Amino acid sequence: MRSLAGAAILAGVVWWFPAAAFTSAFAVVDASAVLVALGVGAYTTVLSAARWWVVARGVGLRLPFARAVGDYYRAVFLNAVLPAGVLGDVHRAVSHGRYAGDVGRGVRAVVLERVAGQVVLAVTGAALLFALPAALFGPGLRAVGVSAGVIVAAAALVGAGLVLGRRRRPRWWRVLRDTAVDARAGVLARGAEVVGLSVAALAGHVGLFVFSASVAGVSAPVAQVVPLVVLSLLAMSLPVNVGGWGPREAVTALAFGAAGLGAEQGVTASVVYGLLALVSGLPGAAVIVVRLVGRRVQGGQVSGEVLDEGGEQPSALVGGGQ
Repeated sequence: MRSLAGAAILAGVVWWFPAAAFTSAFAVVDASAVLVALGVGAYTTVLSAARWWVVARGVGLRLPFARAVGDYYRAVFLNAVLPAGVLGDVHRAVSHGRYAGDVGRGVRAVVLERVAGQVVLAVTGAALLFALPAALFGPGLRAVGVSAGVIVAAAALVGAGLVLGRRRRPRWWRVLRDTAVDARAGVLARGAEVVGLSVAALAGHVGLFVFSASVAGVSAPVAQVVPLVVLSLLAMSLPVNVGGWGPREAVTALAFGAAGLGAEQGVTASVVYGLLALVSGLPGAAVIVVRLVGRRVQGGQVSGEVLDEGGEQPSALVGGGQ
């Protein structure tokens, strides 16, 4: 349902704006832009993976840093190419949980890591509200409110559930209790590291969006563009999109139009960002291919060993008969 809503929003944007707003985005993405996207993608992915690594270790799960980076790259790629925009994270959570021997805690570590990043984005958006044009204050306030509201509502539900379920202690109460315990150990106890990594990663995402706007032909000062793209990233984080597309384009068009930069220019900038964000996650596809090949090779070696062992058995039996 949420993916359908995102698709409907994207369809509305495509219907409203001329085709040139979209096709020109493909025309301006050249080799240098691709290299920038790959570089910024490496920066943000390593920082985000480090945040996950910190949280996972905080809750007592083993997670080699190299594996964290590879898994995060794979999740970024899958999030971009699959509906809903979160299936890569679901796979990352379950895969790591199985690797570490605790699927439940593995899922909680990923949820907490992503929520930490969302909190930093919402706080940044709130801090930049007054830097938005007057016409955008209302929409910006609503975007921040929705993002913060989801976080506050989730925290309130966890708190209420812990209080109400304390006596009977059903299964869902134990899940909430474990989540609260892991939040203290994995996030609150390591708050400086988690917040620092989240801020640094967000700066990378904002930087790539500002770069995308410049590639699209936006010549406004960076200080004017930054609040607009943070608002767009807030819209992109809402769970009603198709691989990140939909609300981002609509809000960017609204923001750029209200700022006097042109709504059509905003759409082009958003499409350029979407393309470069997809490019930045392409190493995740390489991770998938390399791991699949590695598993097949390893499986072939194991099969060969089994066959060799099986081939020796008849000789041994014949020798015994002699």
